[in-house]
Amino acid sequence: MKRLFLISLGLVMSLGYGCRATRQASDRQLFPEQTVTTGYSTNFMEQTTWLLGYFSRDRMTTTPHSEWYTKGYDGYQADSAFVRRLKNTGKDDLTIKIVLGTWCPDSRREVPRFMRIIDIWDFPVEKITFIGVDNEKIAPVGEYEKLDIQRVPTFIFYKNNIEAGRIIEVPLTSLEQDIVNILDKE
Repeated sequence: MKRLFLISLGLVMSLGYGCRATRQASDRQLFPEQTVTTGYSTNFMEQTTWLLGYFSRDRMTTTPHSEWYTKGYDGYQADSAFVRRLKNTGKDDLTIKIVLGTWCPDSRREVPRFMRIIDIWDFPVEKITFIGVDNEKIAPVGEYEKLDIQRVPTFIFYKNNIEAGRIIEVPLTSLEQDIVNILDKE
């Protein structure tokens, strides 16, 4: 009985949850509740809704993505102490890449929050590159594989075009504190 339980547990874990592991179409039949995003009128698991490759922030603020983007952006209260520290951080030599999957609940939760922090910080959106991936975490972007994306969302910070750090999938502490920690490293 214990062995059967461990085998079953291993099978369930190998199918993956969240945006870490990908699932085949046949796996969706095992977990049908994961194919429909509750609370939204759009099923973001449908490939026709995915944003792939390079895109602008405006694509997230228009239908159908505004369903999740606006709610997450407006509802997030950034930690003012860390935002004050960010405001004292130089931005001239910084750029950011955001790799996300619009099908991914983690991306739909963290990216609007991140952008709320960016706006409060007054970081120039022109210095942010958005890259949309499919559910295999592949993007139709040249040299994409060099980014070594395993999970989404991934926020990559560059100082003078050299990677300074990443926030992968979920922050270790909070988005704003993790950003400060990355940028304070020298």
